[in-house]
Amino acid sequence: MKSPAHGALPRQARHALQKLGEDIRIARRKRRMPTASLAERAFISRATLYKVERGDPSVSMGIYASVISILGFAERLGDVVDRTADAVGLDIDEAHLPKKIHAKNKRT
Repeated sequence: MKSPAHGALPRQARHALQKLGEDIRIARRKRRMPTASLAERAFISRATLYKVERGDPSVSMGIYASVISILGFAERLGDVVDRTADAVGLDIDEAHLPKKIHAKNKRT
């Protein structure tokens, strides 16, 4: 049964979570790490790990972060919404630049 969180997500977000889950599963398998071992290290059940590896949106972001960290990808987690790579935000900032810049009057 799918959680209400699943239906509330935009399609792109659902696909991104599914890809994340698949990538987590592959990373775990490449490391030859059994599900029981990873679940134990993350302090979660194997059933929850199974949900993570399916990209289930009902699993908390903290659990995803814990699993990602255990697999060695924690440093990249902070770059998901990197403000220096925010093309839309940078365009908005640029659109608000002043048209003209006036010299300041110097009083003597």
